[in-house]
Amino acid sequence: MDDEDTPPTPPSTTEPDGAENPIALRLEQMILGAERQYTPFQAARAAGVSMDLASRFWRAMGFADIGQARALTEADVLALRRLSGLVEAGLLEESVAIQVARSTGQTTARLADWQIDSFLEKLTEPPEPGMTRAEVAYPLVELLLPELEEFLIYVWRRQMAAATSRVVRNDDDEAVDRRLAVGFADLVGFTRLTRRLEEEELGELVEAFETTAADQVAAYGGRLIKTLGDEVLFVSDDPGTAAEIGLRLIETMTGDDAMPALRVGIAFGTVTTRMGDVFGTTVNLASRLTSIAPRDAVLVDGELAQALGEAGDAPVSEADTPEDAKFRFALQPMWRRPVRGLGVVEPWLLTRRD
Repeated sequence: MDDEDTPPTPPSTTEPDGAENPIALRLEQMILGAERQYTPFQAARAAGVSMDLASRFWRAMGFADIGQARALTEADVLALRRLSGLVEAGLLEESVAIQVARSTGQTTARLADWQIDSFLEKLTEPPEPGMTRAEVAYPLVELLLPELEEFLIYVWRRQMAAATSRVVRNDDDEAVDRRLAVGFADLVGFTRLTRRLEEEELGELVEAFETTAADQVAAYGGRLIKTLGDEVLFVSDDPGTAAEIGLRLIETMTGDDAMPALRVGIAFGTVTTRMGDVFGTTVNLASRLTSIAPRDAVLVDGELAQALGEAGDAPVSEADTPEDAKFRFALQPMWRRPVRGLGVVEPWLLTRRD
């Protein structure tokens, strides 16, 4: 079997000298709920799938190649059967099943790393001299694992319900290509901060920014797509909701003396969604607006400004607006300017109307 057909398996538990770490093996067995039993070839054969398909599924899930070592369990066989069964039943195309494996693997890998880094590592500090971190980790993981597993399933079902509801509310042709308001929020001067702050201080700042941003986006009905350290990307079906989130982010961050200045850019238009991410010209425009936004300010494109006017959230024209008119937002046209890759755009400064 050549390298192309060598299927991956989960990370190794061996020490640098090649010997197996006994505590790591016990942890693995406890977490997986089964002992190592199969080589990759045996697992593929037991699942009734080809080595080629098994290899592609495992790699999509992010597991490393280990040749034909006996490292797989009955759960690995069952996972292969389930994925291949969906394909055989015609419920999923093979390419879609690969995408399911990849998106699930990437998301859960990040989640597992975050959980270990953020609390398990701190909780496993040896309480007594002479104890190793590994000795503390085993009973702690044993206690946490079932609770975290149940919580993960609960959150996944909640998110699945919300995502399914969004899809069925839209027309069929909008399931992938939809009109969304896309916003970026970016910390100003983050590169300079990385040179000035200690690593722990920088990590705390980034965590505080991401937490605050995630809370504001969720509270006002948006969806957080991803965080990039000093930047967050969010979307909303409703332009008014996106505008409210943008201003709330500015207002919340400026009230925190520990936070640097923030700038936000929001655009409204057709967006392509894939594997939980968003792509397209609207996303690029939102990113460009963020890069040219003033400190502690929100810039929006003409499409979003027009949508706010049509919804009655902002005046279409200040000159023709009665003094006693009630609006949530105010819009001020800025200088038209060329934006790399997008031509000339006319940004609007979004503020809260008195």
